[in-house]
Amino acid sequence: MKIHATTVIGVIHNGKAAITSDGQATLDKTVLKATVQKVRSLNDGKILAGFAGSTADAFTLFEKFEEKLGQYDGNLERAAIELAREWRTDQYLRKLEALLIVLTEEKGLLISGQGDVIEPEDNILTIGSGGFYAQSAARMLKKHAPHLSAKEIAEEALHAAADIDIYTNHNLTTLEIG
Repeated sequence: MKIHATTVIGVIHNGKAAITSDGQATLDKTVLKATVQKVRSLNDGKILAGFAGSTADAFTLFEKFEEKLGQYDGNLERAAIELAREWRTDQYLRKLEALLIVLTEEKGLLISGQGDVIEPEDNILTIGSGGFYAQSAARMLKKHAPHLSAKEIAEEALHAAADIDIYTNHNLTTLEIG
């Protein structure tokens, strides 16, 4: 059986960025905890990050990413590429099971252990079991309610995902910059 740590969404909108996660950790069909922290602020509050997957693996990746940010003077893109490269080739890191999203108020990236560093075209990043539900909702909110803030879009989209996805709850944690 595998522990699920589910939905995270990052939104960049009108010069601001927000990242929101639910709080549910699930083992098979049982909710183990409803208040898991899946997002954090990095690089002295200039970068937001969130994870889906194994919690211990994600904390290892957060630490590695912060190291890369230090090595590359806070350059988000360069740090992400170097983390993805090391994650894919290192024998220990290669076994880690998680996905990361990282963002500033200007750019967001999804980082995977397969060496992927993906920048979305619409400044919406999602990961986890409810990610596609949250992404769809956020796209509609940005299009039809552009007056909403990045935080409002992220939170409403995650609530929409929680209404549909059984591995996502309504206990949200949100961080924002910009």
